[in-house]
Amino acid sequence: MSSNTPAPDYDLDDRLELTTAEQVRAISDPLRTTLLGLLHERAATVTELAGAVKRPKSTVAHHVNLLARAGLLRVVRTRRVRAIEERYYGRTARMFYVGLGRHSPDGSTFPPDLNDFEVAAKESTAAYEDGRMRSFIRRARIPEERAKEFWRRVDQVIHEFDRLPRSGDTVYGFTVGLYPMPDYPTLPPASDTEEDAD
Repeated sequence: MSSNTPAPDYDLDDRLELTTAEQVRAISDPLRTTLLGLLHERAATVTELAGAVKRPKSTVAHHVNLLARAGLLRVVRTRRVRAIEERYYGRTARMFYVGLGRHSPDGSTFPPDLNDFEVAAKESTAAYEDGRMRSFIRRARIPEERAKEFWRRVDQVIHEFDRLPRSGDTVYGFTVGLYPMPDYPTLPPASDTEEDAD
C-alpha cells in the first residue's frame, strides 16, 4: 500500500482493555490477529480479507464473526453492489490489551494470550536470514516502579508507530516487551576493599 493517508480510514477508540475470557480467546489466534492487523490499514470486506490471507471466504467469515461477537470488530460502513449489501469491517480500538491480572472482573481466569515474542520470532526469521532485522536485548536491575515508568514511555512509542501513515510497500513488525527475570544471576555487592578482589 503506497498511500500516505492516516490509518485506518474509519473512527475507532484508542484502546480497549480485554475484560472477558471470550475476548482473550478471540485475539489469541494467529489468523485473527492477522485480520486485525490488516484492518489497521483500512476497513475491509470479508472477501478482501480472504483474498489477502489466501483463505476460503467461509473460514474468514467465521473468524470475523467471532471477533465481532467479542466486540473487537464492527461494521463501519456498507455499500450496495447489485442486490448485495457489502459490509466493511473495522476494529473497535487501535490497541487491545489484557491487564496484568489474569482474572476477569467476574473472577474467571483468562486463557493465555499470544506470546508476542514467539510470533515475532517466526515472523522475523526471513528478515534475520537476509540480514535485515534490527533488534537488541538488554537487562537492568531496577525497582518495579521504575520499570512501570519506563513502560509508559515505551507505550508512547508503540502508539506513535500505530498511527504512522501507510506510505510504503513493505510491512514492518515492531515488537517490544518488558518482563521480570527472577532467576537471572546476580553479582554479590561490590566490596570496598582490595583484599576481597581476586
